[in-house]
Amino acid sequence: MSKILACLFCLTLFLAGGCGSSVQEKSEPLPKLTIGLMPDTDSIPFIIAAERGYFAEEGVEVELQPFKSAMDRDAALQSGNLDGAVSDLLAVIFARSGGFDVRAVSYTDGNYNLVASDEAGIAASADLRGKEIAVSKNTIIEYVTDEILAANGMREEDVAKVVIPQIPVRLEMLRSGNLGAAVLPEPMASVAAASGSHYVIGSGDLGINPGVIVFSKSALQDKEKSVRAMYRAYNKAVDYLNHTPQSEYLDLVVERSGFPPAARDVLVLPSYRYAGSPAESDVTEAVRWVTSKGMRPHTAMMIWSPASCRRRSNALSLPDECAH
Repeated sequence: MSKILACLFCLTLFLAGGCGSSVQEKSEPLPKLTIGLMPDTDSIPFIIAAERGYFAEEGVEVELQPFKSAMDRDAALQSGNLDGAVSDLLAVIFARSGGFDVRAVSYTDGNYNLVASDEAGIAASADLRGKEIAVSKNTIIEYVTDEILAANGMREEDVAKVVIPQIPVRLEMLRSGNLGAAVLPEPMASVAAASGSHYVIGSGDLGINPGVIVFSKSALQDKEKSVRAMYRAYNKAVDYLNHTPQSEYLDLVVERSGFPPAARDVLVLPSYRYAGSPAESDVTEAVRWVTSKGMRPHTAMMIWSPASCRRRSNALSLPDECAH
């Protein structure tokens, strides 16, 4: 765990521009980045950065590829079709334990909420015992589900987990009355709550935030200038989202993100933060959860630590202008 904490320190310096040069280099063409997105609010800053030209302003081409399931996203990342993705700490741990070197680089700000059908008899999280809950296996969704159960004195065997990998399918089965409860990212959870279901509890209530932006080790080594430029654009998008009326970009976001049309009426965005390193507590809890599944997670260097924290000649730090 001490290695993880050291990496978190170095990553904070990377994202704040404290480990290397503050000179922004735009004179040469930057390698293209391909980023995988999920249908959730964590992906919105990327959509805004693309549509408002922030990536172009920073001289980097970024291709955004949408995915409906974490399984498909992770397969694309591990096959080399993606450089990075909107992901979570659990995916990082599982990938690294399977031999694929991927690094968590910064946190995200979305919530993952448990919603229940109005007919399921689940008024509160304590009512989940003996009920079916739709999840995607070995993902942030199952992690949040288990954390909800633990907070209410239950274990996973106290409920019946129904594995449904694709988020839209999970949503539609809940809305159609074929599921009693499901854990969904926002805004999918709010869409469900507005059509025959209701909010029960979520990751925000538990104080956990395992969502992260990840990159493969090869992308961080070979395209570090592109990654720096991407984060400059990402932070510009954060500024825009936090200071612009939602009505000005709502239609665009719903269209580009893969949200159902009903999201227009229920979408509530978080207060987005500039890119920063994942919290120590979130990393520790994610490792603990994976360990509880009987695995021995390979956690050394799972949080990306720029080489500049050890060798300034290989600095991989964001310029000062990225640290608002």
